[in-house]
Amino acid sequence: MKELTVEAKTENLDRVTDFVNEQLEEWNCPLKTIHRIDIAIDELFGNIANYAYRPGVGPVTVRVEIRREPLSAIITFIDRGVPYDPLQKEDPDVTLSAEERGIGGLGIYMVKKSMDGIRYEYKDGRNILTVEKNI
Repeated sequence: MKELTVEAKTENLDRVTDFVNEQLEEWNCPLKTIHRIDIAIDELFGNIANYAYRPGVGPVTVRVEIRREPLSAIITFIDRGVPYDPLQKEDPDVTLSAEERGIGGLGIYMVKKSMDGIRYEYKDGRNILTVEKNI
């Protein structure tokens, strides 16, 4: 398991993505899987950076674990921002046009559909959001 802690700022997105990708590449993760994980990182880290500490800034820790059976990447985002469980948000009706759909929710919906597992908990004053993707 490896961890990176950075300020929850959008300008740190590339640093977080590079950190996760380094771990994935060590395990010969397919490029298609890396791209799906990168989209999830963009959504999840972006939400933390934009909403968790507003109007201030705080830390976010990104943890990467590789499990061998089945071979999968487990990526956890930990912050001490406002408690928020994005999994409680109702999925958008994707059968509606963009104009008919309400604003918000599409990004986390895409993460839920593209990952093999996602879970949230609020523990000891921390938001802990974990995604899992089989490699």
